[in-house]
Amino acid sequence: MPSPFPGMDPWLEGEEVFPDLHESLIFLLKEAVNAALPPGYVATTKNKVWVDDELRREPDVALFGRDRDPNGNGGVVVALAGLTAIGQRLSPEPVEEPYLEIVSPRGKRLVTAVEIISLTNKKAGEKGRQTYQEKQHEYELSGVHLVEIDLLRRGPHVTAAPLGRLRKAFATFDYHISVTVAEAVPSYHAAAIKLGDPLPAFAIPLDPDVPPVTVNLQPLLERCYASGKYDALVSYREPCDPPLTPEQQAWAEGILRAKGLLP
Repeated sequence: MPSPFPGMDPWLEGEEVFPDLHESLIFLLKEAVNAALPPGYVATTKNKVWVDDELRREPDVALFGRDRDPNGNGGVVVALAGLTAIGQRLSPEPVEEPYLEIVSPRGKRLVTAVEIISLTNKKAGEKGRQTYQEKQHEYELSGVHLVEIDLLRRGPHVTAAPLGRLRKAFATFDYHISVTVAEAVPSYHAAAIKLGDPLPAFAIPLDPDVPPVTVNLQPLLERCYASGKYDALVSYREPCDPPLTPEQQAWAEGILRAKGLLP
């Protein structure tokens, strides 16, 4: 089933769906970028990895056995007189998030990074946000162009383009694409996206003597929606998260009714 909305579907921003959309969109974006790149340039998938202390995993009984020390020390877990067992120490869960690197034909030098902003990138105080901001700083110090696609209305601003400049240029927007061109003084470029707008085509900068390539984001989102069967994962009868404004909700319900997804 195709997406009922002409642009971003706000129901896809939920925590149960967006991580899958993030990964699928990165895969299709790599395919589209590689099809557009000039000879020699290659887009590859990389992963940011960090350990989030809030995401922990239960020890695997099949691996350790019920009476073995889950830390792998071979000791027997014993009962302690006068104390009640309340659980075992859990292992921190590594988190991986994919992004794209475009490397040049000369020495496979990193030219441009392409990021789709994730839920963890936009949670204030989270390790994922800190890791992402550190990566932004690395790109700036290394003279690497940075393309950032933010399809999330929730959370604090995180893309490299200053929020004040975005608001001055576009006033209001729901989503946006930020492109930082690495020059002696980095320059910011952006596309503002309102709910109801199709996702735009955008330019990806390469080396100074090489024209940028353009990728259209909307067809990729539509392919993700169809292949991911997102219509079966979301409930359009329930409010989306984060919620829409009353005007946006009325607009969305009109579309959903016209598509037969609401009574």
